[in-house]
Amino acid sequence: MSLFGINILLAIVWSSLMASFALPSLATGFVLGYAALWVAQPLFGGPSLYFLRVWRVIRLVGFFLYELIVSSLRVSWDVLTPSHKSNPAIIEVPLDVESDLEILLVTNLISLTPGTLSLDVTPDRKTLIVHAMFADDPEALIRELKDGMERQVREVFAL
Repeated sequence: MSLFGINILLAIVWSSLMASFALPSLATGFVLGYAALWVAQPLFGGPSLYFLRVWRVIRLVGFFLYELIVSSLRVSWDVLTPSHKSNPAIIEVPLDVESDLEILLVTNLISLTPGTLSLDVTPDRKTLIVHAMFADDPEALIRELKDGMERQVREVFAL
């Protein structure tokens, strides 16, 4: 069984012991199971890539939440103030991610961020077409998307 499966099993056991299968109980069980597996690493043959991947997923979620808050505030400010700073444009972002899952995750994270919308992926899956609300400098926006969302997703799946 994989370490992730064992961690899920430990979360379910924790919830059973607490007699609550609510999300907070399962999350607490998952965190406690993760800590127990971290301590027991030598029993599984040394460091596992599972622990690095979990850390990268947490970092991706944190990065997305930060981008979500910042872009929501920026779009709200532009909508609520009399002067509009938006400069919409459609840009082409070259993709370094290759698998369908990675492309799906990048496009969804971009679309879920206010002010940007993934429109299409070219048939060769090398370019993502994005509508951006604030595209004053398209090259800087492309760098921001590649160094931000795409890099974080690539790191999660790089193992």
